[in-house]
Amino acid sequence: MTTKPELTRRRLLAAALAAGVAAPFATGRGWAAAPGGPARLTLPRPTGPHDVGTVDLRLAGAPGGRDLMAGVWYPAAADARRHPVAPWMPAAPMRALLADNGFDPGVAAAPLTAGRTGAAVLRTTDRRPVVLFSHGAGGHRSETTIVVQELASHGYAVVTVDSADSYNELTVPADDLPVTPWDHAHDVRFVLDRIEDIDAGRNPDAGRRPLPAGLGDALDLRRVGMFGWSKGATATALVMNQDRRVRAGLSFDGPMQSQPPVEGLDRPFMLMTAEFGRAAEPSVEEFWSRLRGWRLNVQADGARHGAYCDHQWLIPQLATLTGMSAEDRADWIGTLDPARAVQIQQVYPLAFFDQHLRHRRQRLLDGPSRAFPELRFIP
Repeated sequence: MTTKPELTRRRLLAAALAAGVAAPFATGRGWAAAPGGPARLTLPRPTGPHDVGTVDLRLAGAPGGRDLMAGVWYPAAADARRHPVAPWMPAAPMRALLADNGFDPGVAAAPLTAGRTGAAVLRTTDRRPVVLFSHGAGGHRSETTIVVQELASHGYAVVTVDSADSYNELTVPADDLPVTPWDHAHDVRFVLDRIEDIDAGRNPDAGRRPLPAGLGDALDLRRVGMFGWSKGATATALVMNQDRRVRAGLSFDGPMQSQPPVEGLDRPFMLMTAEFGRAAEPSVEEFWSRLRGWRLNVQADGARHGAYCDHQWLIPQLATLTGMSAEDRADWIGTLDPARAVQIQQVYPLAFFDQHLRHRRQRLLDGPSRAFPELRFIP
């Protein structure tokens, strides 16, 4: 794998909060006090016309014989708001995440998402395209929630997958855990099989907790896409190498390094690059040269490795609270404005999947846009 350091969730928090190790968090811009508890980070709202529902799945029998956590996000029915709001990350792994970085585990609360836990699925005459997500090294399935809930608000069912090296309800990853992009790929294919179980009317949850009403009738497994960040982006290409159920793939700054190597593809693939651009990383350029289907490479000026993830929005909130210097802040999130990064995250993945899963041409993908001057098209 690459020798270039990745911005894992653990490392991101350690760096972003280093300036405030001994200081408590305080309420400030972008934060709200949780009732009777610590301050809470916030996420931007999705822009689509639908409310969002979500459900967690505990899936037994994953590769290696372990249990695996996944989440399903989807357009929700009109009464969704009577259901509880889902947190960005459950309380136990959030506490572990903070503790791993030398902080009081009760010092901050995870953001609340737009997802309503267990809400019924919005019923329509058409089934929903399905998009899978694989996280980065030592990350978790929540790290691209901005993108996930945006897609769900526009009518997609999005399935987020925790691999063995993730922070979740079941485990906290060790720094030296040998998990490769192939491991992520095997996990995603296992989860896709379980989504087929849901489509067939079966409940794969290990605890047999009830599924949201209408979920089994809402999934269109003829229209499946996938995206991932970093290691998860490499896994996206590996899944597509082996599994033709996945018809379109999107990489958030993936290094595209694995053994055996990533091969070429004959289906649509889009690269949103930053530190692992084709000029900087030979494996990405080699992967690009082997693509035989529709392909596109865009790159945001000033972007760092986490530019297309929630990191770009959350780290500045932490920086403000901890008094981080401008230099340290830029070291972790670059110079790409967080609000602009959110707009890019909300618009470009949706356009990609709309074009290749819904077959709706997106002029935004044809070339540079005046609305996004910081996003360059790399020929």
